[in-house]
Amino acid sequence: MSQDGIDLETSLGYLLKEASSALRTAMEASLRPLGMTITHYSCLELLSQRPGMSNSELARGAFVTRQSMNVLLQTLERDGQVTRPIEARVGKVLPAELTPLGRESLAKATAAVRSVEIRMLGNMTPAERSVARDTLRSMIHNLGSLDGNDGDGESQR
Repeated sequence: MSQDGIDLETSLGYLLKEASSALRTAMEASLRPLGMTITHYSCLELLSQRPGMSNSELARGAFVTRQSMNVLLQTLERDGQVTRPIEARVGKVLPAELTPLGRESLAKATAAVRSVEIRMLGNMTPAERSVARDTLRSMIHNLGSLDGNDGDGESQR
C-alpha cells in the first residue's frame, strides 16, 4: 500500500462494494433458473409494494435508466406479467400494475431472494442485524440519498 493509498483490507467502502458484488452474484444465480434478472425481480417487487408506479419511478427504485426500465416493462407487458393503460390519463405517465402471472413470478423470485439473504446473514444475531441496518442507513444518509437529496429531503442540486 502506498502512503496515500487505501488499505483494501480495512476500507469499509471497499468491503461494502465487495459485499454488494457478492450479493449481486448470489441473487443473479438464484434468479437465473426462474428466467429473471435482478432488475426484473426489483421491478415486480416495487410494483407489488407500490402499484401504479411510473416508468421513471420504477427506474429510480431499481437503479437503472428510464430507457432500460421502459424496455423491461414492454417485455413484462408482452409476457403478461404487467399491465399498463394504452393511453396516459395525465401527461405521459403509464402506471404499471402486476397481473396474476406477475404475482406468481414474484412469489417464486421472492423465495429465491429470501434464501440468499438468509444465507448472507448467516450466523448474525438479531442485534448484529439491527446494527448492520442502522450502520448502512447512516452511511447512505451521510453520503446523501441516491436521488440527490441530503437524506433530509433537501435537494443538493
